[in-house]
Amino acid sequence: METEFEASVNYGLQLSRRLYYGKEMASLQTMTRTAPESLWPTGVTVYAVVPEPEVVDNPDVPSYQPYVHGRCDPPALIPLHMHEVAMEVECCLDHANISLSGSWRLHCVKTSRKSSCLIAVPMGEQGSLLGVEVDVAGRSYHSQLITAEDAKDKEKAYRREEGRYLKGNIYTFKIPQVDGGSSLSIRVIWSQKLTYNQGQFCLNIPFSFPPFVNAIGKKVSKKEKILLNVNSSFGREIVCKESSHSLKELRREVGKMCFLYESEVKTWSSTDFNFSYTVQSNDLVGGMLVQSPTLRDFDDRQIFCFYLFPGNSQRWKVFRKEVIFLIDISGSMKGDPLESVKKALLASLSELSPQDSFNIIAFNSETYLFSSLMVPATKGSILKATDWIKNSLTPDGGTNIWLPLQQALKLLAETVDSIPLIFLVTDGTVEDERDICKYVKDSLTNRRPICPRICTFGIGTYCNHYFLQMLAQIGRGHFDSAYDADSVDFRMQRLFRTASSTILANVTVDALEHLHSPELLNIPDHSSRSPLIVSGRYEQSFPDSVKVSGTLADMNNFSLELKVQKTKSVPLDRVFARRQIDILTTNAWLSQSHDLVQKVANMSKQTRVPSEYTCLILFETDRGEKAPETDRIQEVFNKINLLKKVDMESQEMTILGSLGVGFGNFTATLQNIPPGGHETKPPDATEKLVKAATNCCNRFLDRCCCMCFIQTCSCINNQCSIVLSQICAALACFELVNCCYELCG
Repeated sequence: METEFEASVNYGLQLSRRLYYGKEMASLQTMTRTAPESLWPTGVTVYAVVPEPEVVDNPDVPSYQPYVHGRCDPPALIPLHMHEVAMEVECCLDHANISLSGSWRLHCVKTSRKSSCLIAVPMGEQGSLLGVEVDVAGRSYHSQLITAEDAKDKEKAYRREEGRYLKGNIYTFKIPQVDGGSSLSIRVIWSQKLTYNQGQFCLNIPFSFPPFVNAIGKKVSKKEKILLNVNSSFGREIVCKESSHSLKELRREVGKMCFLYESEVKTWSSTDFNFSYTVQSNDLVGGMLVQSPTLRDFDDRQIFCFYLFPGNSQRWKVFRKEVIFLIDISGSMKGDPLESVKKALLASLSELSPQDSFNIIAFNSETYLFSSLMVPATKGSILKATDWIKNSLTPDGGTNIWLPLQQALKLLAETVDSIPLIFLVTDGTVEDERDICKYVKDSLTNRRPICPRICTFGIGTYCNHYFLQMLAQIGRGHFDSAYDADSVDFRMQRLFRTASSTILANVTVDALEHLHSPELLNIPDHSSRSPLIVSGRYEQSFPDSVKVSGTLADMNNFSLELKVQKTKSVPLDRVFARRQIDILTTNAWLSQSHDLVQKVANMSKQTRVPSEYTCLILFETDRGEKAPETDRIQEVFNKINLLKKVDMESQEMTILGSLGVGFGNFTATLQNIPPGGHETKPPDATEKLVKAATNCCNRFLDRCCCMCFIQTCSCINNQCSIVLSQICAALACFELVNCCYELCG
């Protein structure tokens, strides 16, 4: 799928060279033809879907375009010109909501023809698509989440057009039948997480646009606008550290800041939007926020948020570690996934101190131990482990997770005065996942003083991410995932650094111990590399203050008294929607509870955050029936029941499908299909012929039937034209021979 997308965009860029903008625009057109380093979208991008090359032409300056026989298989994707872009960002705690609006024009299709438009939405860290609004040629499209059951009922009555993720964080969907020359006004809303690095909260938003989306024209104005609101919610002064764009400070309060970037530019932004800030504190900062539910909230329980922030102090000592790496070496890990895991594993070993100890267990259908005992992390033992990793980690066989977990728990049974850490990496799904969770939960009960922590890392979508999240919850650890091999190394190292930088273990909050809430299982350890944030719902009343307790690295007890603050300025239901939906989905998977499934679906529809039990639909209205728009990103989440404003049954609807990652693929695991791989149907002889003929004709005509070639031919003499004709005939014969060779071969 990834290779297909890149090939389609590459061919689309070649087709766009046929467009003629007039003699005055020749130099500007040349500037936009520079090929980018990557064909993947790095900002919201719209593409014309071109299955037939003959529709390609400039709707404003029609030119002679020879008919091109054949079809593009897969269809070519021509990036559309962007005419305006604006973005509003709201940051609260470690969460950000982004609303990006812009205008694009279908500049590459004849006015007499129509084309579908593919919209690609790249999102940042743990991005979730919240809403889409599209206006084009008198039509309006709006997104809505419905339950998976409703989607099945409506599947026969309405058109189905699969929206899909590319590379894990780029969501794509189509708008059908757009007239050539039309303008599309698009508004996309998504949420993502702020990362934490060296005491700073960091926000990275895809906001980079390649040269070929710049509209060609000397008088075309380009205006960029970014409005940024920051609410740290810590009640302390925040300090802006870095920004990729020139932000102007509009206002400042304690814990809050507002910035604006607005500029007339010659070319659109070529860098992502980056912003980082820190909270002024020389010691650990904590708090407990509580809030009443909104009037339209289906859950009438109160909302709470407990947080601990490591601050800027360096006095906190990190626990000594005993680490066991469980590495999946089944056949599906062959190639880039396993090589990236090896690279990250070697980097993680190099960060251990001599006081730490480690072991490695590779597993497929069997297990392979680096050592029968825990090994001190000396230079010599790490060198031996490096050789063992390079020579022994050979992908083959099936997947058995239970056996290596048993061996790891046995090796860490006698751990004292340290953090025992199990680091599980896999790309597959196994049948006994619920039994594994029960076994691990029973094994960790009544262990003293510190039970083993379990951190999990999933690769691709064939592994069950909710099983891995549940294991991490039971083991008071952390979970992360990578959907493509390119990000495995970075994300795996980041997860290990977070898990191995524990400064406070066995964290408890007295007021939370009496809450029987499915959102609250185990509070993870507090790391110096990440803030600790726990949220959920409660029925009882909170006291005026709560007591936080834990164990320090020297095994002494720690306690901190925190005041309970009632807040209205922080929309807790929106900020923690993604976190709570993931936790509830994990519990629903484990318990197989229909009530929890319904609860997740209701929460997903209310907060507009996608889940495994809801589907995204696009419904079409004309502008007279358009649902009311919102001016601010804060108001987006008040549009709970947009479909009540219009008659759904009378409108054109498209079911885009679920935006979830699913619960793993046991069949793909059994067949050892690598992450991102998929079974393809072999083409028959007719399909081969059409595709080969299309490629031959399209490549030849795309390079020869252009305006500059035609103009050149008009200036040559007869003798030269005869020579060129003979050369072209010879080349055509060679191409036909090559085509026959490919078909017969």
